[in-house]
Amino acid sequence: MLKQTPPESLCVIRLSAIGDTCHALAVVRALQDAWPETRITWIIGRTEAALMADIPDVEFIIFDKARGLAAYRDVRAQLGRRRFDAALCLHASLRANALSALVRAPIRLGYDRARARDFQWLVTNRRIDPQPRQHVQDAMLEFAKAVGAPPRPLRWDIPLAAAHREFAAAYAEEGRPLVVISPCSSERWRNFRNWSAEHYAAVANHARRKYGCRVIVTGGNSATEQAYGDTITRLCPDAVNLVGRTSLKQLLALLEVAAVLVCPDSGPAHMATTVQTPVIGLYATSNPERTGPYLSRDLTVNAYPEAVQRFLGKTAEEVRFGERVRDPAAMGLIRVAHVNERLDRVLGGQRSAAAG
Repeated sequence: MLKQTPPESLCVIRLSAIGDTCHALAVVRALQDAWPETRITWIIGRTEAALMADIPDVEFIIFDKARGLAAYRDVRAQLGRRRFDAALCLHASLRANALSALVRAPIRLGYDRARARDFQWLVTNRRIDPQPRQHVQDAMLEFAKAVGAPPRPLRWDIPLAAAHREFAAAYAEEGRPLVVISPCSSERWRNFRNWSAEHYAAVANHARRKYGCRVIVTGGNSATEQAYGDTITRLCPDAVNLVGRTSLKQLLALLEVAAVLVCPDSGPAHMATTVQTPVIGLYATSNPERTGPYLSRDLTVNAYPEAVQRFLGKTAEEVRFGERVRDPAAMGLIRVAHVNERLDRVLGGQRSAAAG
């Protein structure tokens, strides 16, 4: 799509969420590895910038949606009259599409028509090839391919300071596996991804009793997450409650030293992937073939097909790829025994090297 010589400059638009910016980072790293001299600018959300914005050799323009219309003016002022060889519009939403329109570039690359949500096709002039039933990570990597970057081994390499690793080291004990439980997904309307706190506690106790694990519970500051942390640590008294007590960088450092993460479809699943920590993802209301932890799909507890059948009356192949199950009972289809089996596979050394 681009001329054969390396581009001088590229602009990447991916605002949120944490998991999707982790996917986008793999694209940025592929571009850097292919063309070390290319200047890369990334328009990113404020929350996500706390994890990403100290990456060397990338210019970050931070979009703070809390500022309303002023946030768009901020981005436009920082872009100035610069022109890029191409804009990679990795984010299809009304907000991101409006920002994409501010970027001056002869090539404005977006998703194929089926995936160009919120009329993204109106602000792009090139599209990645249609690929049915494709994982989000693979879909984003199509952008690097489309602009001519050759395939590269996946890497993320999010910087961590010594202080972040010291924070994590305080919770790691030699010879004692560290299990991190991040029990909650982000709170959105009709977004039913959270398994019960009691079930998480049962998994924590299994890890502690069978493998002598240290268990840490993490999460944000919401009332729901605080309640989950309190319940899990009450039912598993040896567990450490760090809910609301870590920055994104500290959480990443914890995930880096952990033996395994247990979580639903959420940002931490993809953060753990960036440091190649195994993830036991719990999926019933969203399809792990689309959004599962990219390097740990063999460990996913996948109740999505059963949930689609029970609550939508169809098979997973019959519904639109990525369609959500909007029923709060769906996560109840996941059994503690299934999660413990995945835990045994990781902690008992039963997971194959090829899968890892």
